[in-house]
Formats: sequence, C-alpha cells, structure tokens
Amino acid sequence: MTPHACPTRRHTARLLVTLLALNGTLLMSLPAMAQAWPAKPIRLVVGFAPGGAADYVARAISDPLGKALGQSVVVDNKPGAGSSLAAGFVAKAPADGYTVLIASPSSISVNPTLNSKLNYSASDLLPVTQITASPLVVAVNPAAGINTLQELISMAKAKPGVLNYTSSGIGSAPHLGAAHFSKVAGVEMVHIPYKGGAPAIQAVVAGDAQLTFGTPPSVLPMVQAGRLKALAVTSPQRSALVPGVPGTSEAGLPAYGMSFWYGVFVPAGTPPEITQKLFQATNAVMQLPEVKAALAREGTDVSTSKSPEDFANFLKTDNDFWVRLVKSAGVKSD
Repeated sequence: MTPHACPTRRHTARLLVTLLALNGTLLMSLPAMAQAWPAKPIRLVVGFAPGGAADYVARAISDPLGKALGQSVVVDNKPGAGSSLAAGFVAKAPADGYTVLIASPSSISVNPTLNSKLNYSASDLLPVTQITASPLVVAVNPAAGINTLQELISMAKAKPGVLNYTSSGIGSAPHLGAAHFSKVAGVEMVHIPYKGGAPAIQAVVAGDAQLTFGTPPSVLPMVQAGRLKALAVTSPQRSALVPGVPGTSEAGLPAYGMSFWYGVFVPAGTPPEITQKLFQATNAVMQLPEVKAALAREGTDVSTSKSPEDFANFLKTDNDFWVRLVKSAGVKSD
C-alpha cells in the first residue's frame, strides 16, 4: 500500500456516504411532496370549446372539487384535433398532479387509432376514474321536415350525400355515433366537424346543416327551446336522462346503439398518493346531490369507478369496442 492510498479511499468513502445521504433525502421527500399536494391551483383541461358536454361536466365539478381538495380548480379549454391537443398537452405536463384531463374515448382510444403521428399515446395518460356516462341525441333542425328517425333514414336513402351532420370533431363520440349509424342504416351523409359541441349545435340551429349527433348537454337546451327536434337517443331503450325521446329500438333501428363516457386522467408517472387523493376527492364530489342534479338536468348520468385500477381495467375492454367501431365504420382522420 502506498502512502497516498488511504486518503484517496477515505475521500471516496466520504463521497459515497454523501451521495447515499442525498439520495435518501430525495426518496424521503417524495412522500412528503405527495402529502403536501395540492399546494397550489389545479388546471382541469378540456379538449373541446366552452358550451359542450365536456366543458359542462368540468364546470359542474370544478368548484366542489376545489373545495374538497382545498385549492381552486381552474377549467382550461384547449379545443382542436378532436381533443388530441388537450390530451397531448396533459400527457407532456409535469407528473405532479397539477394538470388534470377530462377525456372521452376520443382521446384515449379513437385518436391514437386514427392518427399514428400524435404527440402522445394512451399510455402517457394515467386513468384516475370514470365520472359520467350517457347516450347521444339525434337532433334535427325543425325546418328540415324530418319528424322521426325512420323519416331521417328514408330521406338520407332518397338523397345520398345531401344531408349534412355536425359533430364536435373528427373522432369524437358524436362523429363515431353518426358514422356507425350511417353504416347500420345503410345511408350516406356528409360530416361537418367543429371544435366542440356548442358550435356544432349552433350550426344546425342556424340551418348550416340539417342534423347532429350531439351530447345531451349540448343538444337538450335547444330542444327544450324548440330550436331543435330530438328524434332519438342512441341507446336501444329510452333514457330517463332525456325524457320523451325514444331509444333506437323503439324508433325502428334496433341494430344500432352506443353511449359514451367522460373520465379523469393525469400524466403517467404521477405519484400513487396523489392519484389516490384525486380519485377519492373526485368520487366524493360526483356523489354530491347538487352535482348529480346539475348533470341530470343536462342529460348526463354520474358513473364512477371503484378505483383507478378498476377504471384502467374497464378501459382495456372499452378500447376494443372503439377501435372496432373506427375500423368497421371506415372513419378517417381527414
């Protein structure tokens, strides 16, 4: 052993001890960070324009969710690309629980199937809980002279490619609902996509298109005001959420039916402690009578998951349904 060997070893040993201490401090700080969450406002990102179903759901829960968490929850609308812009934004955000996404099957299953060049994948988003479920509503401009679903089918068959329908965007549930309807009914209609449910509905009210497959929160106010006529809900049976409107079986198209959901997601890698806190707070809020009543008035039912793992398992099966629907209906991204 040389005279200089011992100091070198002692220096190396001290360095290792220091690094281990720092690493231990960092590891111990992670649970502390999760326990402190939330320490600042939370951004609740919506992939559609204000006034649509996703926006309505977000605004119905944002205030009570903020109260439950002890921090304000701010709704941030990022419409575009069938909700892909919002999903990509959240997927790339820091995994710290301060950027949360309200998403439908469009963001999780449909868009990744339609477009392989997205800047995110479904695995970049961590499921927290489902929050709602509801059918779509088939609604027409009263001036179109269509009073029943069978009349719509007859007119579409007599004039293929003449009737125009609007949706909240390519790959959205309304778009897929209409595409699936066209395939089952054997009709050809022209799709006009918008950046959200509200502008899509306004286009039909204005007469720029004849009909829409819309979410209940987007459609029902105009139906109740007499500016749109509801022909059917897209579930086979009537829905208590949309009183007085037949289901597709009663309306003469029993082979057709679909519904959609909204759920809460955070960036992959978000600490489990934060995910669990968000899950518990969100589910508690969804059970509040005032939240249930507000959503029911707009034709949306509360439907929550038992756990984040339960929601993740549901998504595996649900993904298969939407992927098959995209392929069988021949839906294209442009």
